[in-house]
Amino acid sequence: MTRVKYPRTPHLPWSPGASSDDTRMMDVRAFEGQDVVVTEKLDGENTTLYRDGLHARSLDPRPHPSRDWVKALQGRIGFRLPPGWRACGENLYARHSLAYEALDAYFYLFSVWDDTNSCLSWEDTQRWAEELGVPTPTVLYRGEWNERLVRNIPVNEAQMEGYVVRSAAAFPFGAFAQRVAKWVRAGHVQTDEHWLRRAVVPNGLRTRP
Repeated sequence: MTRVKYPRTPHLPWSPGASSDDTRMMDVRAFEGQDVVVTEKLDGENTTLYRDGLHARSLDPRPHPSRDWVKALQGRIGFRLPPGWRACGENLYARHSLAYEALDAYFYLFSVWDDTNSCLSWEDTQRWAEELGVPTPTVLYRGEWNERLVRNIPVNEAQMEGYVVRSAAAFPFGAFAQRVAKWVRAGHVQTDEHWLRRAVVPNGLRTRP
């Protein structure tokens, strides 16, 4: 089955955490008049699940202890995905630069793509999260695009990496850069590579009653 690398998410113009090699939205006119969803940006490894396998954002096939849990998850739920579909989310098993102590699970779903390479609407994404038995990131705002309101979303930088804005409606892969953008805290440690060379420290899960 064809594998598709998850696109690089552009930074919002006011995102303080953009580095020199990051992409950035020059303006936010693409969001004007749109219904949007703003969710917490989680500090993990971008991971894509398919019916018959999975990969990290880099399509890196190398095994790593931090991927064992999500690999087992794919084995349990992958058959539920139709052929040619993929589910994208954050693998939060290993601690990166933020420590999580009360996660609902080690995989949080943030988008689902069908066999036409289109991203499903947020409502459909939530339905798939329920079908697969996985959580979605915390919703910080849902409604018509309002730049002033989004700029003023409170972010506890000791506990949050930032937030992601996406169009609530479905959209094709080619429109990703105009439909999704992120805000990342200043001084965020870029751990995409070097955390793989450290001993794995698992994040914490929420205690169930």
